[in-house]
Amino acid sequence: MADRDVSFASFNLYNLQLPGEAIYSDADGWTREIYDRKIGWTGDTLRRLSADFVGFQELWAKAALEDALENAGLSGSHKALVPPDHDGGKIVCAGAVREDMLASEPEWITDFPDEMVLRSDGDDPQTESIAVNLSSFSRPVLHARVQPDPSTPVIEVFVCHFKSRRPTQIWRENWYDRDTHGDHVNALGYAISTIRRTAEAAALRVIVTKIAKKTDTPVVIIGDMNDGKQSNTLNILTEQPSYLAPLSFGGVDNGLYTAQTLQEYRSTRDVYYTHVFKKDRESLDHILFSEQFYDNSEDRLWLFREMIVENDHLNFEDHKFSGTGDHGVIRTEFRWKPTDKAKAALGMG
Repeated sequence: MADRDVSFASFNLYNLQLPGEAIYSDADGWTREIYDRKIGWTGDTLRRLSADFVGFQELWAKAALEDALENAGLSGSHKALVPPDHDGGKIVCAGAVREDMLASEPEWITDFPDEMVLRSDGDDPQTESIAVNLSSFSRPVLHARVQPDPSTPVIEVFVCHFKSRRPTQIWRENWYDRDTHGDHVNALGYAISTIRRTAEAAALRVIVTKIAKKTDTPVVIIGDMNDGKQSNTLNILTEQPSYLAPLSFGGVDNGLYTAQTLQEYRSTRDVYYTHVFKKDRESLDHILFSEQFYDNSEDRLWLFREMIVENDHLNFEDHKFSGTGDHGVIRTEFRWKPTDKAKAALGMG
């Protein structure tokens, strides 16, 4: 059974760039000393996680990721997934996958699907018309197909990094007037960022629905979604499936379940957080999965085993010097344990 078990992790690399290379407006980037600390901490964390598939956010340089994998002792077993045309001039979503699991070459999705239309004339007489003209992801979404074992189905995996909750800097815009808009930069900036993040969540949901609806295709979404479990962003992505009582069976064809919720069912209290801002601990990083990974689904293939969170480093605010990240790192593991119905569908008897 162990060969058919599978584990996933989400890891925000906090601007992993080669030393001396630019990071946004910082032309000098990391010093060699800090870079070595980052590679050491990242490698140690990856070694402890020992996940089959890791989804990364905020990667600048492929060579830096390869340094981290080598430090972790994973360079012989895992393949780095980085866009082939990536030149290190921007951050990307990336991955590291056990080489024998990769079922096909990965792709990075930049454009929203054609079905993604956010336009309405209003659904009641008091509602004004609205149109959102976004057409692409801020960070292209990594789409990889993995197969833990030849006897298991292929899993469709997506790695995403949605727009941050920081207010968009509208003071850079040509329409901005300090006298008119100066007192409102935060409100307007937060609203713009929220609209972008919401649109990105809806676009990814459309992509997943086209794969998962009315099929038995296993789907996993990994990412820094910059929003909490109860947020509208997550509600759009998951479609809010019901979590069934113990010993009940059912499942939702098109829904996505959260590792956080299943872990909370196994814990005496909620101690899950992946980000700290102004001493507010919250969960921005998530692993979502289709009913093929949900304990109580009639179509379950893998049983949720546990989720772990590495977040002790978040209690210290020296990430730029210590080499640590500014997000917690999460890992979830699933054990191959298909239901009788799922076995029959796979022809396993």
